[in-house]
Amino acid sequence: MTLKHFGYHVLEAGSGRQALKVVEEHPEPIDLLLTDMVMPEGISGKDLADMLRDARPDMRVLFTSGYSVELLNRNIALPEDVWFLPKPFTTHKLAHMVRECLNAPVGGRGDVS
Repeated sequence: MTLKHFGYHVLEAGSGRQALKVVEEHPEPIDLLLTDMVMPEGISGKDLADMLRDARPDMRVLFTSGYSVELLNRNIALPEDVWFLPKPFTTHKLAHMVRECLNAPVGGRGDVS
């Protein structure tokens, strides 16, 4: 995975349901959830983030999607403090956004462009 190349410890999941299980089995802190807004198995990225933030309020969330923020907001109300990385993105843009998100206070807003 790309973020491992930059020295990050990465927990991987292929769906929201798998992510819930991975987080449940990982007692250590998780600094960041990077999730697509649209995922298989009926749990959206926003739903996943809402569920995980209840249990881990200090975890930052970075959403990504091929859809624009405007289009997503028509169907899913995104919080004002959302971190969002539109697709497509480069490896370096991903790494830069992850670092910005991790350096910001929890709940801090990221680029939405």
